[in-house]
Amino acid sequence: MPVTRQKKEEMLKELIDKFKRAESVVFAQNKGLTVNEVQELRGNLREKNADMKVAKKTLMKIAAKEAGYDQEIPSEFMDGAVGAVFSYDDIVSGAKEVYDYAKKHDALALLGGLLEGRIMSLEEANTLATIPSKEELLTKLVYVLKSPISGFHGALNNTLGGFVRALDAIAKK
Repeated sequence: MPVTRQKKEEMLKELIDKFKRAESVVFAQNKGLTVNEVQELRGNLREKNADMKVAKKTLMKIAAKEAGYDQEIPSEFMDGAVGAVFSYDDIVSGAKEVYDYAKKHDALALLGGLLEGRIMSLEEANTLATIPSKEELLTKLVYVLKSPISGFHGALNNTLGGFVRALDAIAKK
C-alpha cells in the first residue's frame, strides 16, 4: 500500500528533527533480522538514548540535507534495507550498540555515518564504534585519579602500622 503524501511529509519532519538533534548518525544494513531481533536492538538503543529509524532512502537524504549536512549521503550507505541510528547524548553509543549487536548477528552491518556535519566512511564508523563510551572514560578517569591517593594511603598505613607494632613489642618487654 503506497504511503500518502501527508504521511511522507510527517516522516520527513520527524527525520529532520532526528538529524538535527543527533550527536552522530550511523547507517546499518539489515539483511534479514527477525522482528524480535530488531525490537531487541531498538530496546538496547533506547537504553543508551539512541534510536533507529527505517524510512525511504530518498526521505533520509532529503532530511539530512535539510538538517544541515552539506554533502549528500553516499549511495553505498543506502544499499538494501537500511536503518539510520541516531545517538542523542553520547556520540559513540548508537554506533557501539550496532557494532556489538552485529558481532552476534550476521544480518546486521555498519555502512557508514554522519558526524559533526561530515560523512564518515565505514572504517571511521567502525573506529567510532570501538571508542570507549563516555561512562567508560569517566570510570577510567576516576580510577586514575584515585590510584595515587590509594597508594599514598597504603604507604602511610603501613608506616604507622609498623610504628604501632614496634611500640607494642616494646610495651610487652
